[in-house]
Amino acid sequence: MPHDDPSTNASPTGAASTKLGLGLLVALVVGSILGSGIFGLPQNMAAGAGAGAIVIGWAITGVGMLMLALTYQMLALRKPALDNGVYAYARALSGEYVGFNAAWGYWVSAWIGNVGYLVAAFSALAYFYPAFGEGNTPAAIIGASVVVWVVHFLVLRGIQGAAVLNAVVTLAKVLPLLLFIGLVAMAFQVQTFEFDFWGTPALGSVLDQVRSTMLVTVWVFIGIEGASVYSARAARREDVGRATVIGFLVCLGLLMGVSLLSLGIYTQPELAALKNPSMAPVLEKVVGTWGAVLVYLGLIISVGGGFLAWTLLAAESLFTPAGGGVMPAWLAQQNDRGVPAHALWLTNGMVQIFLILTLYSKASYLALISLSTAMILLPYLFSAVYGLKLAWTGEGVKPGTAGTQGAERHPGMDVPITALAAVYCLWLLYAAGLKYLLLSALLYAPGAALYLLAKRQQKQTAFTTAERLVLLGLLVLAAASGWMLWAGRLSL
Repeated sequence: MPHDDPSTNASPTGAASTKLGLGLLVALVVGSILGSGIFGLPQNMAAGAGAGAIVIGWAITGVGMLMLALTYQMLALRKPALDNGVYAYARALSGEYVGFNAAWGYWVSAWIGNVGYLVAAFSALAYFYPAFGEGNTPAAIIGASVVVWVVHFLVLRGIQGAAVLNAVVTLAKVLPLLLFIGLVAMAFQVQTFEFDFWGTPALGSVLDQVRSTMLVTVWVFIGIEGASVYSARAARREDVGRATVIGFLVCLGLLMGVSLLSLGIYTQPELAALKNPSMAPVLEKVVGTWGAVLVYLGLIISVGGGFLAWTLLAAESLFTPAGGGVMPAWLAQQNDRGVPAHALWLTNGMVQIFLILTLYSKASYLALISLSTAMILLPYLFSAVYGLKLAWTGEGVKPGTAGTQGAERHPGMDVPITALAAVYCLWLLYAAGLKYLLLSALLYAPGAALYLLAKRQQKQTAFTTAERLVLLGLLVLAAASGWMLWAGRLSL
């Protein structure tokens, strides 16, 4: 039975010092959004689309992600008792097993994304030390493993300290992005931007081109829910929504600036042929070699900050559901500094295992981020649909107020906002395509074992009739995905 009983949610214990203010929450959102993706954005977008389709793609993404950001803001205000929104909203919408899957999918997305971050960072370091290759050589894996465990023990020392460090790193990585935008804007050529504006015939229809941009734009925006995931640690609940919107607007300006301005330096075919991080050759063409060095250094700093932010988010996405009884209780245990230590160990253990696997599979950065993106689409959809349900029924609006829990926006606006967010999430599932949905099912299905273990610990029935149908569907899709991988009809 769907419910949103706040008593089922875990709350972090420990000193008040674990509480995060608006500035640290904004930094968490910006830090988790701005990782490696923005540095390869010019080439990633141009690889499958012309300038016209890229502009349309950004328009869809900008509106869609803004609606999703406003939905998270509304949910934080209407349901302040629900902690870790990605999990709690899905649970309130459709019950415990669906809530578990939202948390599980978000967690898997987070640590796979972190593997991608590390591969990207050491690929960038190869500019200075060629032994790191594409980020998946033995030297790179050893270096990445050292980074994993240094960050791990840093976070174990306290959430507040890690959040402050994340804020410092976030500022450090925004500055070179602003410098890039300023320098490239001054060298921007309109005729270069307009060259083959709607793309060459080889790129396909405009719709196909727009679709090709979707997973890229979603990847670079993953993290928009960062403040919501950390809502239990916010000093003021209203700051959760504010941080989400502020962080989104900052990142949208930076992402669009980097992507669109680069099309005025190189034409679409030239951008598509660049080696990533493609910001480096773009700035190098404008100012010379030092521009490429700046981008590579900026990428390394950015990925370090993104890895730190996502390490925090991944651990929290296990901790809260464990306190709510849908994951094993040991994942809800904290150390004496209020850090969910067991969740952190499991998260970084999985990062380490997959780092080793990349050494043998040679999984590319783009494959890792595409899979990470696909895993997070369902949690986003659950949040949007739950927001639409609350907006439609008027639940959570205080009688006699002009807005949502005293918010300035009229509650009547919440229906079109949440409806657009839900439609956008459905569009993303379509844009992702069957390949990544099947691969996602293969990663979602094993989570049922962890859910079953949690329920047995509590001596509770694990699955309702409806949840058994959900599980059956996941198992069928996972089996199909596994067979197709074995037969060579599907690959990462």
